[in-house]
Amino acid sequence: MSYCREEGKDRIIFVTKEDHETPSNAELVADDPNDPYEEQGLILPNGDINWNCPCLGGMASGPCGSQFKEAFSCFHYSKEEVKGSECIDHFRNMQECMQRYPELYPQEEDKDESAAPSDSAALTSESDSTAVTSAVSSDSTSPTDGQTAS
Repeated sequence: MSYCREEGKDRIIFVTKEDHETPSNAELVADDPNDPYEEQGLILPNGDINWNCPCLGGMASGPCGSQFKEAFSCFHYSKEEVKGSECIDHFRNMQECMQRYPELYPQEEDKDESAAPSDSAALTSESDSTAVTSAVSSDSTSPTDGQTAS
């Protein structure tokens, strides 16, 4: 026996095997054109960070999501002469977290360096870098300062 239940803004519909045997008569609702998160890019019109942006590649969620958000927010809202210079500790915390999960966050050094990559592979690995990775590696702290690479 199928039934429907409302939980806040969500409607949960439980269906039976018999329900799946007949074609659906569901009507699709058009996307809300006023949805502030829909295709807005990384920065919303009000200047806030769009944590749902696919350009972040899921970095805002997962085991190091909170560290990523702290570091990225610090950098985004930085008013320092050298943008983000006050965020080094946040980026270091994020990096330490990411090193605890090498299967989720592989580092460039982890790739097989013994084989010479093709030109297209080299271009791909360079273009896959995120702004945050660039910000971390472009400051005065290298990923291995005071740490050993995992």
